[in-house]
Parts: sequence; structure tokens; C-alpha cells
Amino acid sequence: MDPINRGPEEYGHDDAGASRSAEAETGQGHAPRPRSSRDPLAPDFAPHAPALARTVRLHTGDHLLTVNPVDGSEIELCPPTERPEPPTKRTPEERAEADRSARPPAPAGTHRIPAQPLLGRQDEREELVRLLARGRTVRLTGPSGSGRTSLLDLVAEDCEDLAPDGVVRLTGYRRTADDLLHDLFHTVYDAPRLRPEDDELLDHVREIGAVVVVDDLEIGGAALDELLDATPECAFLLGATPDVPAPTAGSAVEEVVLRGLDRAGGVEVIENAVARVLTEEEANWAGDLWFESEGLPLRFVQAGALLRQRDQLRASADAVDEFGVFEDARPFTAPLDAGAGEAEEIPLPSLGEAAAPAPLLAARLSASARTALRFAVALGGEVPHQAHLPALVGDTHADAALGELAACGLVSPVGSRYRLAAGVQAQLEAAGYADDVDGRAHSAAQHYAWWAAHPSVTPERVCAEADAILTALALIVPATTRPAEDEEEATAVRLARAAAPAFAAGLSWSAWEQTLHEGAEAARLAAASADRAYFHHELGVLALCAGQLDRARSELEASLALRGALADKRGTVAGRRALALVADRSGDVPGLAALTAAEELTETRREEPVPPPRGITAALPTPAPATPAFGATAPPLGAGVPAAAPAHRARGGIRALAKRNLVAAGAGAVLVAVLGTVVTLGATSQNDANTPADRGGVRPSASTGVDDGSMDAETPGDDTGSGDTGVATSRPTDPGPDGTMGTSDDPTPTGSAPAEPSGGPSSTQGTGTGGPSPSPSGTTSTSTTPKPSSSASTSPRPSNSNTSTTSPSPTGTTSNPSGSPSSSSSSTAGNNVSSSPVSPSGGAQSFSGSPSASGSSVSPDPII
Repeated sequence: MDPINRGPEEYGHDDAGASRSAEAETGQGHAPRPRSSRDPLAPDFAPHAPALARTVRLHTGDHLLTVNPVDGSEIELCPPTERPEPPTKRTPEERAEADRSARPPAPAGTHRIPAQPLLGRQDEREELVRLLARGRTVRLTGPSGSGRTSLLDLVAEDCEDLAPDGVVRLTGYRRTADDLLHDLFHTVYDAPRLRPEDDELLDHVREIGAVVVVDDLEIGGAALDELLDATPECAFLLGATPDVPAPTAGSAVEEVVLRGLDRAGGVEVIENAVARVLTEEEANWAGDLWFESEGLPLRFVQAGALLRQRDQLRASADAVDEFGVFEDARPFTAPLDAGAGEAEEIPLPSLGEAAAPAPLLAARLSASARTALRFAVALGGEVPHQAHLPALVGDTHADAALGELAACGLVSPVGSRYRLAAGVQAQLEAAGYADDVDGRAHSAAQHYAWWAAHPSVTPERVCAEADAILTALALIVPATTRPAEDEEEATAVRLARAAAPAFAAGLSWSAWEQTLHEGAEAARLAAASADRAYFHHELGVLALCAGQLDRARSELEASLALRGALADKRGTVAGRRALALVADRSGDVPGLAALTAAEELTETRREEPVPPPRGITAALPTPAPATPAFGATAPPLGAGVPAAAPAHRARGGIRALAKRNLVAAGAGAVLVAVLGTVVTLGATSQNDANTPADRGGVRPSASTGVDDGSMDAETPGDDTGSGDTGVATSRPTDPGPDGTMGTSDDPTPTGSAPAEPSGGPSSTQGTGTGGPSPSPSGTTSTSTTPKPSSSASTSPRPSNSNTSTTSPSPTGTTSNPSGSPSSSSSSTAGNNVSSSPVSPSGGAQSFSGSPSASGSSVSPDPII
């Protein structure tokens, strides 16, 4: 709990209860928080809302990346309405603010860090400024501890007005050429959520004209040439150690070597550290140290710290140190209860102690400073930020330990943080500060896992601690084991899950990639399949953003396989979307290569069926009882179903799918044709004699008579119940004794005689059966009246009588009851109407001497 910077969980717990009550009474301030239950055993039934996941949306090239720490990042093509604005360059004020934030913070505490003037570096300073003013790139080479960083800071101040974009300070520690280009872009341009692709990045950095100062450079050769070629308008001032690869011969990089101080310069550095003039004994001791250290300024700074501690030992026993009240503030090796005279007899450190002064300096520091050194040794030289020291050390004032370390020369600035100075790590390890490396690394990892996942921590702050986090992660991953059922998740997995999204959102993608690799290995060792699927998914998304499509496909497929086994629906959806985007960018259809490969593999085993001769195809084959697997080739329409299809005959591919679609379409067309035919026949064919619509005696239509205008409707009571409509008479075929047709001696056919086919055309259909007359001609004709009539009935009635009479007509025809319906076209079953033969004169058909077209009796008298 920090009393100065209050956390979000601490609001509302201050001691100003009276003032808070007054604010509540006056209506000012916020509403008071609800009190918790007084009974500690009472359960809290209030639902606890889960913490919201911190998602960040980034733009990288043509894609929109949503960093999701739960289900995995989602990537899609950026919609036109959400494309970012073109980046603009920062103003000089904004560049100055960014430069101040990129420098290491001032150490806390009351310790005074002596300001060291530039000694013996004036010539190198002037030469560097002159070369940079001419637009040349210069590499300043010097060993660690030679004062290289201090000289670069002074030269950068001298070159503020040389370039239009000013001076840009970068750190090359653990940075590649691509990382430096992105750092340069974000320092000059204002693009907080933009990660440009390579082509876009090169277009922007070509427009930068600045003096770029890069300290602790670790690249050379071709990588350095790539950096220089991408920024033709920039002049670089590079600081590197002699073990860094040299530039190529064609790079035109000037080389300036930084050498050690002379003896007088070393003595002056010590005098500035102790703020007094050295005695003759101390001056001789400083001379011996100069010979041993080859004039490195760092050794003289540490030697000055040793003399300053010696002066404190010589002070009076009752003198209060600058901390005043802490018992462990000065754990001196010499007893402090000795008198002043005895304290003056403290000898100078030996030459060996002066050449490796770290253990002696650390022994005279506070306990918090010594614990901080142990954490730094465990983290490979990375000193945690001073804000993390109270939690790691367990002391609320441990943030002042960084000031003690910096005043003694045990740490040096690297970028925006501090590291152990050159040689200090090895010296402390030899003194026993590396005894509990694994335990302290695990403690640091637990702290960083909690801190990085806290909602109040910004991605930029996590990126500033990237080196310490990555070091702790790399140390604990090999020792990761599968946790027991009652144990929590593995610390390495938790740290990777918490830090990876922050690195991605903070645009530190090199640290993001390294964290994902370490997290995937930790999840494998801990048998955490869900976390392992998450890390593989993130690696696939990162490879997709970098344009590595093959690697992205393999990582995403591995993630989908794990999530499919876990039934992770949301993660599977995110993975399939990313995989579809990979296929879209590569121009491939998912699964097409596999289908084509399977088709080519079984091409030699293909046995095409022989078509029948003359194009005659057989009937449709009977479908097999078993459903064929996807990709199996359907049998052709003209071939029968084989008895047993071998396993190798089944094949897949695009052609197989097309054939199956063709067979399905053909079968559907045949089914539609058959159904249409059945429906048509059922609608048009009415062959049932008992159908009420076909029975003429049920409800015949009434029509007006020809002569008297009466209706010829059926008379009740005349129905015999047989439902027979009578037998139509046919034309007589026997001429009688006189040999003349149509005379009175012609024989009259009886009603029971079988129907004989007539020699002339018949004009009557059977009304009872609905079928055609057994006439050989097969034609029918309708009976017509002598004058045109709109009535469908064509049987002339001489009277309006309803009685049934039979006239012994000479024609021998049988009369039908008047109540019987006529066989006109309106009562025929098939509704077939045909005209009677027309006379040669073209007039109406003659009715004299010919039988009637209907079943009713016809008078032999001519019709007028």
C-alpha cells in the first residue's frame, strides 16, 4: 500500500471520516461506498463481476489487429472507414518530451551522485561534431566503462540544430536493425497504434532527417548496412564495444576509438567523487589503480566511492548518518564504537579490492541495497525499476536503494533503465550473491505476472521492463513442471499470458515473439493445452502480420487442433478466421491442394465404365444402401451398381464433386418429369362410369326447346333407377326386299340386338360410358337443328309432353324416352366435339332418310 500514490482498491479508506461525512451532508463528493457485513462469517452474496479483458486495436499494413488476451488476437482486413490517418511528424516540443521520457529515471533517495566533468575527451568531442555536421556516420568504439555514454550525451547536445528533425536517441541493446527502424519511426512520427509494414516503414523513414544517436549497438556488417541504406537522410552516431562486428568496407562509416584516461585524469575523477584533494598516500594508491585498470573512468568512480565510505568510517561513532534512524543503513566492517583516533587507522583498500571493488562496496550498503543487488544478479544484470523494489525486497523504502547503487558506480544507465555496471556481475557472483538465483527469479516472475496483468498498468510500462521480464521468464521455464490438482497455474505460463498481450499492444513485437516462444514451451511442460493453443495462435497471427504465410498456417493449424480437442468454440472461430485470411493472402483455397493431390494419386487406379453401344443407356442404378463418404465418386448414370467396390476406387477431388452434382441434377429432373406426368394424367383422365359428373340422368342441364320454348329438364318419376341412358341406334345396313336403303321394308333393329358397325360416319358417343362409339370411322358429329340455336341440345321435340312414347317409325329406329338426356356435346364424358360430313354444296347436313344423331326418336317427316 503506497500512501502517496493510492491504488484503485484503496479509495474510500482514508482517515478523514469527518470531512467525508460533511461532504455527504452537503451533497458534495461521491456517494459513500456500501459497508461490508459486520459479521466476518457472513457470506458475501453479492455477485462479483469478472474483470474486463484489456483489448487494444492496432493497425498493421492493411489489417486491423485486435489484441485479445483471453481467446487470442483477431486479425481482419481493415475496413475503409477505420483506416488510420497518415502519421505526422512530432513538433520539437513533443520530441523533447519523448526524449525526456526515454531517459532513465532519477534515482530516489538522498544520496548525492557526483557530477563528473568531461576529462580528456575534448578532442574526441570536437571530431565527432565535425563529422556529423558534414553528414557522415560515425562509430565510437570503446570498452564498457570507458565513458562512452557520457561522451555521446555531450555530443548530442552539441548537434541539436544540425538536422531538421533534431537529435534522436535510441538504445541498441538487444535490438535488431528492424527494431531500430521501428523505434526511429515512432520517435519522429506520432503514430501510437500503428505498426507499419516494411514498405510503408521504409517510405516514412526515408523522409527523416535527423542525427540519430544509438548507444550499446550490437549489430554490424550487413545488418548495419541495411539500417544505413534505409535512412539516407540521417547521420548516425553509433556507440559500440570492440567485440561488436565492424561495418563493411563499403559502408563509409568513420571510426573513432575511445581510449582510457591518463593518470592525472584518473586522480581528478577520484577527487570529484570525494569532494576533496587526495593525500599523497591516496594519490599513490590512485596511480597504482590507473596502471591496473588501464585508465577506465569507471574504475576511478568506484575507487572514489571506496574512499568516501572510508571517510565515513573515520567519522565519530556518535555521528548520525544521512538516513538517521535505520539500524542497517551502514553495516560497516569496522566497529563504530571506536574512537576517532582508532578510526583514522583504517587502511586504504588493497589493490586487488580496488580493481574488483563490487563486493567491498556492496558490503557497506544498506540491507535493501544488497537485496536489490541479489535480484539484479539473479536477473542477469537487469536491475528492476525502483518502483518494483519495495515489493521485491519487502521494504517500503527500498526504492532508495537504486540511489545507493548509482552513487557507488555499481549500476549504469542503459536506455530507460539501469543495469549492473561492467564487471560487477562477475564480481558479485564470486562473492556469493548468486546462491539463490532460482528462488529470486521465481519471486520476480510472480511479481511481474501480477503486475503486468493489472488493469492500471499500461503496455508502455510493461515494455520498459521487457528485459527483466524476459530474463525471469527464460530462467523459470526450464524448471516448469505439471502442477498438481490443488496447485495454481504454473508461474511461467501466467507470466507469459500476462506479458504477451502487453508487448503486442506496446508495439514491442520482438519481446512479444520471444514471450510467445517461452510461453509455448512452458505450457507444454505444464501440460496446459488451452494455454499452449493460445500461444500457437498468437504466433500464427504474428507470422501473418510479418508476411510469413507458411509459418502462420502451421501455427494456426496446430492451435486449431488443440482447441478442437478442448471444444473451445470462441478460440476456434478466431483461429479459423485467421487461417482463412492466410489462405486469402496466399491465393489458395483451403483444402484444394489436398483434394488435387488425392486426385492425382488415384489417377492410375481409375477405371472408367464403358458406355453402352449406340449411346443406349441403361436404367438408373439402384442406390447403394450405404452412404458414400465425402469425396467418393458417384457411379455414372449408364452403369449398374457394382457388387463390391474396392476401397481404392473411391477418390476425391473437384471432378468427383462436379460429377456428383451432375447426377443429382439429372435425378431431380427425372423426378420432376415423372411427377408432372402423373399429375397431368390424373387431372385429364376420368374413366370411371360411376362418376356423378359423367352420369347423364343425375342432374342434366335444362335448355329451352326449339318450338315452344319449354325446358327439357328431367321429369321426376320417370327414372327407372337403372341409370341407363339408352343405346344409340346405328344406321341400317340391310336394304330390305326392294334393295333400296331407307324404305319402309327395311328391317327394324331391336334394342337387344348387338350394335353393328355402320357403313357411314357415326355422330354419337355413348353417354353412359363416356367412350367413343364403336364406329369404324372413329369420328363423331353433333346433332343440329334446322335453324341456328344457342342451345346445346340438338334433339327436336314435336311436343311438350313428358311421356315416353315409341313410334313405329318406318325407319326402324327405337325411340328413347323424352326424359333421357340427348347425346349432345354438353353431356359427353370426353367433351369431344366433331362435325358431321358436309355436303358437296357446302350447305347444312340433310336429315332426310338418315338416322338421328341422338338417341331420341325422329319423325320421318321432313323438318321445316
